[in-house]
Amino acid sequence: MKFESGKAPKPVGAYPHARKVGNLLFLSGVGPRKPNTKEIPGVELDKDGNVISYDIEDQCHAVFENIRIILEESGSNWDNLVDITVFLTDMRRDFDTYNRIYANYFKDNQPCRTTVEVTSLPTPIAIELKCIATID
Repeated sequence: MKFESGKAPKPVGAYPHARKVGNLLFLSGVGPRKPNTKEIPGVELDKDGNVISYDIEDQCHAVFENIRIILEESGSNWDNLVDITVFLTDMRRDFDTYNRIYANYFKDNQPCRTTVEVTSLPTPIAIELKCIATID
């Protein structure tokens, strides 16, 4: 069963926000775009759409909020997260900040986590999460 949320940013491709298989909920990659817009928190673009600067803190808070929205709209919740893959475009610059913010969001529930650096993401974002949660 697939889930699509009207409260989360629309996917940038042909895929659902999440898919339920058994008692697991698999979220597609989620970035920090604001719901119902193409605005990316903390990003400054030049006239050609290239990133001039970005604020990883703003993007971290936004992506975590988008994850929360999708989980709740799909019938799960934050505490049901069991595995997270994090994609950063600049590990050296952003890992410490991201790791500090992540620790605040995951004080009680600590899912397994993998963090990797990628050259780029489909939109001018600096972070994307791929999550697995349980669902009843």
